[in-house]
Amino acid sequence: MDLNLRGKRAIVTGASRGLGYAVAATLAGEGVDIILNARNESALTKAANTIQAQSNAAVIPVAGDITLPDTPAKLVKAAGENFGGVDLLLTNAGGPPPGAFESFSDQDWEKAVDLTFLSHVRLIREALPSLRRSSSPSILTVTSFSVKQPLQNLILSNSIRSATVGLTKSLAIELGPEGIRVNSILPAWTETERVQELMQARAKLNKSSVDDEIAKLTRECPLGRFGTPQEFANAAVFLLSPAASYITGVMLSVDGGFYKGTI
Repeated sequence: MDLNLRGKRAIVTGASRGLGYAVAATLAGEGVDIILNARNESALTKAANTIQAQSNAAVIPVAGDITLPDTPAKLVKAAGENFGGVDLLLTNAGGPPPGAFESFSDQDWEKAVDLTFLSHVRLIREALPSLRRSSSPSILTVTSFSVKQPLQNLILSNSIRSATVGLTKSLAIELGPEGIRVNSILPAWTETERVQELMQARAKLNKSSVDDEIAKLTRECPLGRFGTPQEFANAAVFLLSPAASYITGVMLSVDGGFYKGTI
């Protein structure tokens, strides 16, 4: 299937590693020019160089912390100066720290809201004028299957990611008449650095080992394993692409069957 992505322009955040990197690399392989963002400038530059070398697309690294209100404007400005605008926006950020409810202060909650919710709000708001000029505008927020099935010791993520789902669905309704599609993708346990850190936290909480925690979780998965970043990226790139032109307001679980609910 031709995804009709060649020549499109994207902003991908949280892209120096893990899920964001996999999506950016896959988009670039389809001929999409990309503004690549992450906080760590050296890791971001390395990621951009690697993706550039493996594709014919232009990959421009723009370092910045997306919890800061001025970073989205930097990314959209870079897309305008280098590519003439934005067609595709992937809003992705690392998750807040694990922990139980009583372990977090108001400041912890505020930082988590900035990272896990307001980063999406600010990126979308800043990119909208450019997306409105696109012939195939698409927004994809990255959340988690925890919005359907809360996870142990992740009270911040469980709570705040649900707000992004509400935002995504609302924007799909609000922006649909303008032809702007807005979806969310909900990964479950995937082989990333973030998940490895969460497994370490679970092992400490449960007085077990990382291998034991992974084994417990994979027994809950019908496919019997964690997902890979590439499997996540395949689904994300399709949702972003013009090939998914009649899909909006969808919260797609990419979870290997971890989620057992019927809706």
